[in-house]
Amino acid sequence: MIDVETKLVGLLGSPLKQSFSPAMQNRAFKAAGLNYYYFPIEVTTEGLRDVLQGIRRMNFAGCNVTKPNKIEVLQYLDAIDTAALAIGAVNTVKVVDGQLIGYNTDGLGFAAYLEQDEQIHIPGTRFFVLGCGGAGRAIATVLAAKGAKAITLTDMSEAASANLADSIDEHFAYKASCLRLGTPHMQDALAEADVIINATAVGMSPHIGDIPLPSEWLSAGGRRLAASPSLLDSTPLVCDIIYNPPTTRLMREAAAVGCRTANGLGMVIYQGAAAFTIWTGIAAPVAEMKETILELSARFS
Repeated sequence: MIDVETKLVGLLGSPLKQSFSPAMQNRAFKAAGLNYYYFPIEVTTEGLRDVLQGIRRMNFAGCNVTKPNKIEVLQYLDAIDTAALAIGAVNTVKVVDGQLIGYNTDGLGFAAYLEQDEQIHIPGTRFFVLGCGGAGRAIATVLAAKGAKAITLTDMSEAASANLADSIDEHFAYKASCLRLGTPHMQDALAEADVIINATAVGMSPHIGDIPLPSEWLSAGGRRLAASPSLLDSTPLVCDIIYNPPTTRLMREAAAVGCRTANGLGMVIYQGAAAFTIWTGIAAPVAEMKETILELSARFS
């Protein structure tokens, strides 16, 4: 029951209909015996400043920030965690005495999923990251910080991928490669990667039938990948950070040519657990969070 002492936590972004985070976090709060309530607030960059001003003055513990606001939010914060500064995007905000403090748990959550659930040794792995917005920046930055063997970046905006590569080099003296989206060289990069990551919104509602790569390139690259040895397995892993729908067109076509696939549920769970701890100061009930996510995912399978 919500009362005057309830600590509120919002999810700021658009669209939010597909998000599993409210159910996951509210179950976690209940499991931990906390009087907190998490709910979606649909807002784009145009209204973000006004919403954050309201959050400062209300009984909020903090908020999550998602597309399209993860970079835009930086200018409205009072302080930003060092790791989030390196990433250049924020997905978690904590309210402390009316001050907004920004963090980023996306990349950490994705890396935790790879290491704990997929048993991937990041320093020995070659990554291809498609999309250099908020989530892509977080993932690539953390992979670089953990010493990935190679990272190739591409985005619809050449400036975005180049900027991310420069940021990674500046903070970690790590050289990430950039490729212009749609060039034939992408096939070679796909064929050499151990893990391919879609960090774009392509494949999510309202673009469920779309794919972020040309189908024939994915198929050609997938066959080459599936036929080549990997440091981790006989086939590469194609990760789509989208989780609703649980199986995207990218995942279906990748599986059809012999690749292993995973959606974004693991990232959601582990980044959510990190955010929970930032807001509450206590360890997250990860088991309950996983159970909630799996139950919700099953409904859409």
